[in-house]
Amino acid sequence: MKKMLVSLSLVAAAGAACAQATPVGLWKTIDDESKTEKSLVRISESGGVLSGKIEKFLDPKSKPDAVCDKCTDERKDKPILGMTIVRNAKPDAEKQAWEGGDILDPNNGKVYKLRLKPLDSGKALEVRGYIGPFYRNQQWIRVE
Repeated sequence: MKKMLVSLSLVAAAGAACAQATPVGLWKTIDDESKTEKSLVRISESGGVLSGKIEKFLDPKSKPDAVCDKCTDERKDKPILGMTIVRNAKPDAEKQAWEGGDILDPNNGKVYKLRLKPLDSGKALEVRGYIGPFYRNQQWIRVE
């Protein structure tokens, strides 16, 4: 009986760890160059596809009414606060990541292919934006 309880406890703990190893949630973005906190992005899932919106600016230099004047798609001249910057990411079980979507850098208007990979049991998220062999990585920190 004790062995069964220990086994059930281990299975429950593993399940809880896996549940957190997902990009879904609220993330603090960290600028890869300056290492400063920039914003809060909420990643949500709908129909097996992830998207992420900017919920709040953390950088005191950010203007709450800023628009994406460098964007070249339907987001051009739209408010950055509330903007969807992560789109169409799908799970890739083999790589233990989410790929196939894109991510927008509202500072320069560029759209990159995307890979999201949970780290440290889901406490951090490696966010990679890439074009061909060229890429940028950021590490975001889970808020909730």
